[in-house]
Amino acid sequence: MIVVESNEMLNLERTAARSGISLSNLMEQAGAAVAELAAKIITQKKIKKITVLCGKGNNGGDGFVIARFLSLMAEVSVILVNEYPAADLAKMNFNLIPDKVGIINLYDQIEETAKAVDEAEMIIDAIYGIGFKDVLDPGSAQAIDLANRNKTAVKIAVDTPSGIICNTGEIPGECFNADYTVTFTALKPLHVLYPSMDHCGKVSVAKIGIPQDLIDMCTYAMRTTDEYIEKHPLAVRQKSAHKGTNGTLLSICGSYGMAGAAVLSGEAALRSGVGLLKSAVPQSIYPIVASKLTEAVFLPLREDGKGKISSGEFEILQEELLGRTDAVLIGCGLGTSMEMTELVSAVIASASKPVVLDADGINSIIPNIDVLRQAMAPVIITPHPGEMARLTGTDIMTVQKNRYLTARNFASDYGVTVVLKGANTIIAFPDGNVYVNMTGNNGMAKGGSGDILAGIMASFLAQGMSYDDAAVNAVYYHGLAGDKCAEHFSPRTMLPRDILNELVNVF
Repeated sequence: MIVVESNEMLNLERTAARSGISLSNLMEQAGAAVAELAAKIITQKKIKKITVLCGKGNNGGDGFVIARFLSLMAEVSVILVNEYPAADLAKMNFNLIPDKVGIINLYDQIEETAKAVDEAEMIIDAIYGIGFKDVLDPGSAQAIDLANRNKTAVKIAVDTPSGIICNTGEIPGECFNADYTVTFTALKPLHVLYPSMDHCGKVSVAKIGIPQDLIDMCTYAMRTTDEYIEKHPLAVRQKSAHKGTNGTLLSICGSYGMAGAAVLSGEAALRSGVGLLKSAVPQSIYPIVASKLTEAVFLPLREDGKGKISSGEFEILQEELLGRTDAVLIGCGLGTSMEMTELVSAVIASASKPVVLDADGINSIIPNIDVLRQAMAPVIITPHPGEMARLTGTDIMTVQKNRYLTARNFASDYGVTVVLKGANTIIAFPDGNVYVNMTGNNGMAKGGSGDILAGIMASFLAQGMSYDDAAVNAVYYHGLAGDKCAEHFSPRTMLPRDILNELVNVF
């Protein structure tokens, strides 16, 4: 599914209008879609009192349509948050509201407004839509504050929760806290970015009459990974496949105290189907890792005195890079030092096969970041927000406010694929294409989850997948395995190693 920014969505609606589609019909269909969801909830919960908060623009017009439909099922009050409607379509639908619907003007009837919101069993937010760009006006802020104080009502947002900037997901002040959001035609950035996504609740996309051929021609910001997976499914293995045809992965991971990272990433690679895993680890942790990864072959390497692989071991690694290695994973639990910067930089510069750079591999190249531009083979980096902040010389808050642009711009500038981890992981390719992942859950926010993702991704590359196929498939299936774990254990109790076990099922 595509993710469309506000200006492109408005262009799409105008294009639809020029092709003969009535904007009034689009509003009617939008209101009907929200009313359909609301009706199901009303029936399930036996709701009797509904309050619709309406602005004076077209989002308010959607609210008037919703109020008209729902008045057939329950007692409905409409709050005019910013006086009477100003947009022509909104005026038209305001005049169609049945007499039995209570109309309350917030500015003249604040006590009545407070009572209607407080007593409501369902509150529908139709104040602002995708055009919101600033802080809330006083009336809207007051209405939303009243709505958010009602902790028992079911809350539905029309297109967007009011108070959120569409294209960035920023929340300048207060915003409506929705249990459900019904958006139209396509997802918008605020639905897949945070902090905004935490306020959208369960998001659904309703088709309201814009032809699919027009949607297919529009310019989008991102696509969701599920659409990519549908078009690029995992290849079926030939019956004659053997370990040679299933790829060889060189994994350079682990340090004293961080053996688990080498184990988790290695097992993830094996579970994801790589034919042969060559695990290069410091000598001190070799017994630990070897006892857990019985299917791997090992390169125990000399250390720097602090439990990290010595940079003097690059010659041994270079032999592997020049030999039968189909992909390289470097960084999980590797540790950082000036020697490690030299080692990681040398691996990236000399590798002729795709490289996945994770965790301390990323941290190690920050003093020598231009090595990414020198890479001969495709490089995928998998930073979490803190690592992304260090790569870009900013801070975590700046990264989180601009996840989409941060990932896209870095990928373009350095010619690498960026997998910016977090809720709804962003995958940005050097050519400007960006995908957002919709699988996964907060139970995966535990140390070790990222090692598993890196192992899956590197395994896919070693098996011959293109870097874009490997990145998207790894993120998607990693999240899907996490979702299965949450069902079995709950997000709080699940562990990264449980994700490994679920890979058996999702594959």
